[in-house]
Amino acid sequence: MRRQLLTGLLMTVVLTVLVGLAYPLAMTGIAQAFMGHRADGSFVTKNGKVVGSALVGQNFVLKDGAPDPRYFQPRPSAAGEHGYDAMSSGGSNDGPSSSTLLTDVSDRAAAYRKLNGLTASTRVPVDAVTASASGLDPDISVANAQLQAARVARARHFPVDRVLDLVAAHTDDRQLGFLGEQTVNVLDLNLALDQVR
Repeated sequence: MRRQLLTGLLMTVVLTVLVGLAYPLAMTGIAQAFMGHRADGSFVTKNGKVVGSALVGQNFVLKDGAPDPRYFQPRPSAAGEHGYDAMSSGGSNDGPSSSTLLTDVSDRAAAYRKLNGLTASTRVPVDAVTASASGLDPDISVANAQLQAARVARARHFPVDRVLDLVAAHTDDRQLGFLGEQTVNVLDLNLALDQVR
């Protein structure tokens, strides 16, 4: 019995050192060596000040909490009370038969159409009315960005073509050339808008 206890204790210590110290330190070292910017959070700076992360979405709102019409809006987020809270990352877990989800999607579609000055029959991209699995997605679909372009152009007194050109310039290709769809990073696009004179 004493031998078994000693072996168990020794294995606990060895595994704690390996899995609790050596492995995390090795992974941190590899991440810092090969992709330091991403490992540090892919922070985006403007005038020397961190304004967000390229990997985590954020809201672009007025002081009263309403969406700022001068900026492209991200997809909805179920992470936290106001969305995009990394400490509360996760989806709503509402399934397709959930009355809560159906109501939320209907309400979001109506709000999206109203914000963007669209008719009641305009088809709304799915990413404009549903939250991502993590609730932190920084990207929107190209279709979503194109539907928001006219509103942003009006609010900024820009020609719509100029805003659409910015959308095209900030469209990211599919992962590995064939996975998923083309996307637009909302923070990247909004920062580019702020640079236009």
